[in-house]
Amino acid sequence: MNEPTRRHAAHPTAALQVHQPAPIVVRPAAPAIVQPHTVPSVASVVLPDGRIVTGYAIDPVQPARVAAKPVVSRAAVNIALGGVGFLAVCGGLLLLTTFIAALTALITQLITLAAVIFGGWIAVQVLSASGHRGGTTVYIRKAVIKRNRFHG
Repeated sequence: MNEPTRRHAAHPTAALQVHQPAPIVVRPAAPAIVQPHTVPSVASVVLPDGRIVTGYAIDPVQPARVAAKPVVSRAAVNIALGGVGFLAVCGGLLLLTTFIAALTALITQLITLAAVIFGGWIAVQVLSASGHRGGTTVYIRKAVIKRNRFHG
Protein backbone atom coordinates (compact mmCIF):
# COMPACT_ATOMS: atom_id res chain seq x y z
CA MET A 1 0.00 0.00 0.00
CA ASN A 2 2.75 2.39 0.72
CA GLU A 3 4.59 1.58 -2.43
CA PRO A 4 5.73 4.36 -4.68
CA THR A 5 3.52 4.98 -7.64
CA ARG A 6 4.98 4.07 -10.99
CA ARG A 7 4.80 6.65 -13.69
CA HIS A 8 4.42 6.02 -17.32
CA ALA A 9 7.18 6.87 -19.69
CA ALA A 10 5.09 9.62 -21.20
CA HIS A 11 5.20 11.58 -17.94
CA PRO A 12 8.78 12.09 -16.91
CA THR A 13 9.41 13.15 -13.34
CA ALA A 14 10.31 16.80 -13.04
CA ALA A 15 12.79 18.13 -10.57
CA LEU A 16 11.16 19.81 -7.62
CA GLN A 17 12.19 23.30 -6.78
CA VAL A 18 11.53 24.51 -3.28
CA HIS A 19 11.48 28.23 -2.65
CA GLN A 20 12.06 29.36 0.89
CA PRO A 21 10.71 32.82 1.60
CA ALA A 22 13.37 35.33 2.48
CA PRO A 23 12.67 37.20 5.69
CA ILE A 24 11.88 40.86 5.15
CA VAL A 25 13.93 43.16 7.25
CA VAL A 26 12.07 46.42 7.78
CA ARG A 27 14.33 49.38 7.85
CA PRO A 28 12.99 52.84 8.37
CA ALA A 29 12.54 54.44 4.99
CA ALA A 30 13.78 57.90 4.29
CA PRO A 31 11.01 60.39 4.96
CA ALA A 32 9.27 61.53 1.84
CA ILE A 33 9.22 65.23 1.22
CA VAL A 34 5.64 66.26 0.85
CA GLN A 35 4.58 69.76 0.07
CA PRO A 36 2.17 71.19 2.61
CA HIS A 37 -1.49 70.47 1.84
CA THR A 38 -0.59 68.11 -1.01
CA VAL A 39 -0.54 64.33 -0.91
CA PRO A 40 0.87 62.35 -3.83
CA SER A 41 -1.80 60.26 -5.49
CA VAL A 42 0.50 57.21 -5.80
CA ALA A 43 3.32 56.41 -3.38
CA SER A 44 6.26 54.13 -4.17
CA VAL A 45 8.54 52.54 -1.58
CA VAL A 46 11.85 50.87 -2.39
CA LEU A 47 12.48 47.87 -0.16
CA PRO A 48 16.05 47.00 0.95
CA ASP A 49 16.26 44.05 -1.41
CA GLY A 50 15.55 46.34 -4.36
CA ARG A 51 11.90 45.60 -4.89
CA ILE A 52 9.55 48.54 -5.42
CA VAL A 53 6.12 48.54 -3.84
CA THR A 54 3.67 51.03 -5.30
CA GLY A 55 0.32 51.93 -3.80
CA TYR A 56 -2.12 54.69 -3.13
CA ALA A 57 -1.61 56.95 -0.18
CA ILE A 58 -4.54 56.46 2.18
CA ASP A 59 -5.44 58.92 4.85
CA PRO A 60 -5.88 57.32 8.24
CA VAL A 61 -9.50 56.64 9.07
CA GLN A 62 -10.88 59.27 11.39
CA PRO A 63 -13.49 58.04 13.85
CA ALA A 64 -16.93 59.52 13.35
CA ARG A 65 -17.45 62.63 15.39
CA VAL A 66 -19.90 62.13 18.19
CA ALA A 67 -22.32 65.00 18.41
CA ALA A 68 -21.97 66.83 21.69
CA LYS A 69 -24.93 65.99 23.87
CA PRO A 70 -26.63 69.14 25.15
CA VAL A 71 -26.57 69.77 28.85
CA VAL A 72 -30.37 69.94 28.97
CA SER A 73 -32.53 67.61 26.90
CA ARG A 74 -34.97 68.91 24.29
CA ALA A 75 -37.90 67.37 26.16
CA ALA A 76 -37.03 69.30 29.32
CA VAL A 77 -36.79 72.55 27.36
CA ASN A 78 -40.17 71.90 25.70
CA ILE A 79 -41.81 71.14 29.06
CA ALA A 80 -40.35 74.31 30.58
CA LEU A 81 -41.56 76.42 27.65
CA GLY A 82 -45.00 74.84 27.91
CA GLY A 83 -45.10 75.73 31.60
CA VAL A 84 -44.16 79.34 30.87
CA GLY A 85 -46.88 79.53 28.22
CA PHE A 86 -49.42 77.98 30.59
CA LEU A 87 -48.55 80.53 33.28
CA ALA A 88 -48.94 83.36 30.77
CA VAL A 89 -52.35 82.04 29.73
CA CYS A 90 -53.42 81.59 33.36
CA GLY A 91 -52.39 85.14 34.15
CA GLY A 92 -54.38 86.38 31.16
CA LEU A 93 -57.40 84.32 32.19
CA LEU A 94 -57.12 85.65 35.73
CA LEU A 95 -57.10 89.20 34.39
CA LEU A 96 -60.01 88.37 32.08
CA THR A 97 -62.12 86.94 34.91
CA THR A 98 -61.23 89.92 37.10
CA PHE A 99 -62.29 92.26 34.30
CA ILE A 100 -65.59 90.41 33.82
CA ALA A 101 -66.31 90.52 37.59
CA ALA A 102 -65.58 94.27 37.70
CA LEU A 103 -67.77 94.89 34.66
CA THR A 104 -70.62 92.92 36.24
CA ALA A 105 -70.31 94.93 39.47
CA LEU A 106 -70.34 98.20 37.49
CA ILE A 107 -73.48 97.21 35.57
CA THR A 108 -75.20 96.15 38.81
CA GLN A 109 -74.37 99.47 40.43
CA LEU A 110 -75.62 101.43 37.41
CA ILE A 111 -78.92 99.53 37.43
CA THR A 112 -79.32 100.15 41.17
CA LEU A 113 -78.51 103.85 40.74
CA ALA A 114 -81.05 104.16 37.90
CA ALA A 115 -83.72 102.44 40.02
CA VAL A 116 -83.07 104.76 42.97
CA ILE A 117 -83.13 107.90 40.82
CA PHE A 118 -86.23 106.87 38.85
CA GLY A 119 -88.04 105.70 41.98
CA GLY A 120 -87.25 109.00 43.71
CA TRP A 121 -88.54 110.95 40.75
CA ILE A 122 -91.82 108.98 40.81
CA ALA A 123 -92.15 109.48 44.57
CA VAL A 124 -91.66 113.22 44.18
CA GLN A 125 -94.32 113.32 41.47
CA VAL A 126 -96.86 111.39 43.53
CA LEU A 127 -96.27 113.04 46.86
CA SER A 128 -95.72 116.60 45.76
CA ALA A 129 -97.97 119.10 47.56
CA SER A 130 -97.52 121.83 45.07
CA GLY A 131 -100.57 123.52 43.55
CA HIS A 132 -102.83 122.48 40.77
CA ARG A 133 -100.95 121.58 37.65
CA GLY A 134 -103.87 121.10 35.31
CA GLY A 135 -106.32 118.33 34.72
CA THR A 136 -109.98 117.94 35.85
CA THR A 137 -111.06 118.98 39.31
CA VAL A 138 -114.07 117.18 40.83
CA TYR A 139 -115.82 118.56 43.88
CA ILE A 140 -117.75 115.98 45.80
CA ARG A 141 -120.77 117.27 47.80
CA LYS A 142 -122.94 115.51 50.17
CA ALA A 143 -125.30 113.57 48.02
CA VAL A 144 -128.88 112.82 49.07
CA ILE A 145 -130.60 109.77 47.72
CA LYS A 146 -134.39 109.71 48.14
CA ARG A 147 -136.54 107.06 46.68
CA ASN A 148 -133.82 105.71 44.38
CA ARG A 149 -133.19 109.10 42.84
CA PHE A 150 -130.06 111.13 43.05
CA HIS A 151 -130.50 114.75 44.19
CA GLY A 152 -127.26 116.65 43.92
